Amino acid sequence: MSFDELGLGPDVLRAIEEVGYETPTPIQEQSIPAALTGRDILGCAQTGTGKTASFVLPMIEILSSGRARARMPRSLILTPTRELAMQISENFDDYGRFHKLSQALLIGGVSMDDQTNRLDRGVDVLIATPGRLIDHFESGRILLNDIKVLVIDEADRMLDMGFIPDVEKIVGQLPKIRQTLFFSATMPAEIRRLADAFLMNPKEIHVTPPASPAETVVQHLSVVGTGDKREALRRIVRSEDVQNALVFCNRKRDVDILYRSLKKHGFAAAALHGDMAQPVRLETLEAFRNNEVRILVASDVAARGLDIVDLSHVFNFDVPYNPEDYIHRIGRTGRAGKEGRAFTIATPDDADAVAAITRMLGKEIPPFPVPGLDDADLAESTAGRGRKRRSSNTKSDRKAETGSPAVHEPKPARDRRQRRKPEKAKEKTPAVEAVVGMGSHVPAFLRKPARSGEAG
Repeated sequence: MSFDELGLGPDVLRAIEEVGYETPTPIQEQSIPAALTGRDILGCAQTGTGKTASFVLPMIEILSSGRARARMPRSLILTPTRELAMQISENFDDYGRFHKLSQALLIGGVSMDDQTNRLDRGVDVLIATPGRLIDHFESGRILLNDIKVLVIDEADRMLDMGFIPDVEKIVGQLPKIRQTLFFSATMPAEIRRLADAFLMNPKEIHVTPPASPAETVVQHLSVVGTGDKREALRRIVRSEDVQNALVFCNRKRDVDILYRSLKKHGFAAAALHGDMAQPVRLETLEAFRNNEVRILVASDVAARGLDIVDLSHVFNFDVPYNPEDYIHRIGRTGRAGKEGRAFTIATPDDADAVAAITRMLGKEIPPFPVPGLDDADLAESTAGRGRKRRSSNTKSDRKAETGSPAVHEPKPARDRRQRRKPEKAKEKTPAVEAVVGMGSHVPAFLRKPARSGEAG
């Protein structure tokens, strides 16, 4: 099937041709014709499948007639992150180049006065993050009673980030008679509840099994000692043909620490996380897109909001807490039918998280031996240091690489009996107990052999 068969007008088809796309993806093929008839859509598809164009293209057609009034946008797109909002805005610029639709971005980190001035001129398409939209609404700077089309994008990410109460508050201010397009990469029970509340007789579209990685992404898992994670990352990057890469950390402070470590070792790296000012984030992303920066170390703020052309690699420096985040992270590569490679660097302390991912995938992630670190050395490193060091970001590492004192965390309270009689403390570490309870879902190379003198 071609775009010509979806019911789109000649101007939109001409824009699609100039952008360079010829064949619609499965989510686009099913969503666009239904959306053009005015029907509500419930779409479930993984990242990198073309969800954005599946609502942008029909919206351009739907809004091509009519005129926006001051402070009364005609359509609303809710997104969880600034990066995703900007990506959607760029899609409207690309596909709507032969139309005269006006748009506004309401995101944090940008002057509210500038955004208000834009709203005062009237906008056809309003793209917003929930918090900033509520700020404008409660200040009386915007009216939502003329919304004809509502899009909720990455609904499951909204849930993860705690935005659902804000989304429900916003939807409560919209006209009851409207068209709603609801998209999510996964469909947990809470998201299904929202869909049932927001949609009326929707067309349901499931183009892939929920929470499944794209077949174009080649996955690898490297298990190393807790203190060897940075060395493992550097060795893998040097051994791979890395054109550009996203490296994910679970915590924002670790993003800065790892970024400085990579810079110290000669890598062209930059950092991206939610605490950065918006102009700095934009400048960093532009440098990454222009290949001025080869490695972008990021928190999960970048997991679903970036669309980097030909991203060759994704590295999970930290195993994600939520197994579904694993899908979203590695979905940044292997897009548009091109092959990508995704590496996850784990330690024995990550056994629970790795097991959760393998259960979700229904299979183990293929092991990848780190060049220069053989199995025997890794096993010895794990046994000797895995229990003593919580993470690779030790006090001496932090001071040496950040130039600032370490950030101290409160120590967990210990059992009084263990303090008085340490000799009776159990020998098993939490990591070992976690591995023992996982059964067949744990990769073989995560299971530590019994020590001499212990029962098999």
